[in-house]
Amino acid sequence: MITMSEKKISINTKEIPFQDRYKLLIGSIVPRPIGFISTISTSGAKNLAPFSFFNGVCSDPMAVLFCPVIRSSDGQEKDTLKNIKATKEFVVNIVSEEFADKMNQCSAEYPPEIDEFKESGLTPVPSTIVKPYLVKEAKVNMECKLIQIVELGKNPGAGSIVIGEVVYFHAREDVYKDGKIILSNLKPVGRLGGTEYCRVTDIFSLPRPALKYPVPTGENPNNK
Repeated sequence: MITMSEKKISINTKEIPFQDRYKLLIGSIVPRPIGFISTISTSGAKNLAPFSFFNGVCSDPMAVLFCPVIRSSDGQEKDTLKNIKATKEFVVNIVSEEFADKMNQCSAEYPPEIDEFKESGLTPVPSTIVKPYLVKEAKVNMECKLIQIVELGKNPGAGSIVIGEVVYFHAREDVYKDGKIILSNLKPVGRLGGTEYCRVTDIFSLPRPALKYPVPTGENPNNK
């Protein structure tokens, strides 16, 4: 049922198809960072695919997550997830403007034996610890070992939360200084709804407000 309240449209999400729920998610949760995930199969086939349900988790352990969904075309798991279940390893490559078109080429549903590095023209580089390859063109790469997979359903529209520990971190010299990433040189690309993407070009700062209440000894209010 859809009702109007104070000029808002209210939707019971149980009453609409999963395709419509997906549109609401990708149109509302914006911009989303892109996890460009490289994996390798047990037979050695390289795989490379972008995921926009991606983010960091924590720094101790240093962990990231991304969420592959069940393919609506055939109801099967994505090759990325199958490879991670088998090998327990993956690499996160951060997408920059310079190779956004090539990243998009990897979003097609290729058969598992097809090498997306070759299809897109991107360059595979051996990792330091894990078997999946780094994307040479990416200015930041994170080698990851699987921590946990949380499955949320088996039908099209369902998905999994893949959590990995970052065991090795790579940053190109021009985007790294004093332990920090230089955003203006990284030029990351964000995902919006439909076929739309965005650049990080309009930035403003909001300092955290000073806390006006007493804090228990040993706690840092700015960490909350």
